[in-house]
Amino acid sequence: MDGAIAADGSRPTWLPKSLFPFESRFLEVAGCRIHYVDEGHGPPLLLLHGNPTWSFLYREIVRRLSPRFRCVAPDYPGFGLSTAPAGYDFRPASHSRVLEELVDALGLSGWTVMVQDWGGPIGLGLAGRRPELFRALVIGNSWAWPVEGVPRIERFSRFMGGPVGGFLIRRLNFFVNAFVPAGIQRHKPSRAVMDAYRGPFARSASREPVHVFPREILASRAYLAEVRRNLDRLRELPALLVWGDRDVAFRRAEREQFELLFPRHRTIVLRGAGHYIQEDAPEEIAAAIEEWWDGVVAPP
Repeated sequence: MDGAIAADGSRPTWLPKSLFPFESRFLEVAGCRIHYVDEGHGPPLLLLHGNPTWSFLYREIVRRLSPRFRCVAPDYPGFGLSTAPAGYDFRPASHSRVLEELVDALGLSGWTVMVQDWGGPIGLGLAGRRPELFRALVIGNSWAWPVEGVPRIERFSRFMGGPVGGFLIRRLNFFVNAFVPAGIQRHKPSRAVMDAYRGPFARSASREPVHVFPREILASRAYLAEVRRNLDRLRELPALLVWGDRDVAFRRAEREQFELLFPRHRTIVLRGAGHYIQEDAPEEIAAAIEEWWDGVVAPP
């Protein structure tokens, strides 16, 4: 794993304390060494990233919400500072099972889960399998069902998940270098921020997890169908949708599908925010979560 925390606790040079001022914690789960952030006290809030990001994506939200919530932000195997054993397949179903074991190991219930990008299928997959563990949902730009019939997403999956996409990812770290800045619309990410996204994927061999995800948009149809079926078990949970309206991947149609699935929803449209809403609008997201919590989730 590129840039992992050393045995003496020292950080990789691309992850300064000033940018990510949290203690790195690790658990051995299903043969994986899972890195996670666990900050604050209060109701547990599970923060799930997508591709090609990691718990770093949530740093500003953790800063703002940890005074009121216990913020747990893990990295999937092969992402961020987490490592995977030989033979691990990096598929969303596998990530979701590893996440389930991590949640069980932490021994908490009453979770609120925030999902975005692949965090949707991974986190909502877990919530649908284990609804007794979850209290509420926060849903960013994402999806949680098979996508056949959505041409732009099918084309993306075939291209970036295919041989040309694999070449671009392995040789040029293309997913990080192109898609991360393109998905941040309100400002240009700093060099230090981009270094923190590039760091886990500094070597060609470390980029395979990034290539697997776009392929699995179509290849994991059976798992995505299971996730969709199980969403019906979550219908009565309060749901907060925080949705960037400048995302080229997940648009109004996906947001409206979530609104239909969760009748107890509140929607906050983040004007001008792109795909990586945690980078574009952390203050608005944190404020929306606090207001929604006080008005909808916490009252009896």
